[in-house]
Amino acid sequence: MKTYVLTVLLAALALVFGAPAAAAHGGPIKLEVTGDGADNVNVLVTYKNDGHPVTEIVEATLKATSTDGRSFGPVPLRSSPEGQNLYHAAEPLPSGEWRVTVTATEPSKAKATVRVKAGVVAATPAVAALPAQDQPTSQASVGNGAAAATTAGDDDGAMGTPLKIGVIVLAALAATAAWILFARRHTRAGAGH
Repeated sequence: MKTYVLTVLLAALALVFGAPAAAAHGGPIKLEVTGDGADNVNVLVTYKNDGHPVTEIVEATLKATSTDGRSFGPVPLRSSPEGQNLYHAAEPLPSGEWRVTVTATEPSKAKATVRVKAGVVAATPAVAALPAQDQPTSQASVGNGAAAATTAGDDDGAMGTPLKIGVIVLAALAATAAWILFARRHTRAGAGH
């Protein structure tokens, strides 16, 4: 009976102290502000300490001043459907060059200021995704492809952390089951002596 109680306690300790460490976040946040190439601003919100995405609700506003003296905002940031830690302004920026300041108040305070150019994007004809083999490949397109491949490989996606925690839990359960089997055999072998 002692073995079972000890096994349960050790498994509980492993889950209590092991799993939260894998999912722990908090502390200061970092705002990465960029123009979206058209008439809005994208804000990527990550934790400063570990670089992981902020999955909590972010309360932030955007204010901007144009080079010709116009002002815009403050407008709230809205969660973007393109990513869980990606936000954009609730209203598009008017055309022009802007000095944009984003101020976050939740989950922690942060501020970032950048210059962006807003305007209508002209439609361009579609271009083949891969260059023909007989055409020279520009260094810029090779660099962009490498960057895209690196980004895709570095991103665990939305299921990365829960999957890792699940694997840890399954490994802990398998170790606990092996230990229980070993304890039973050891107890039976000792009783037969």
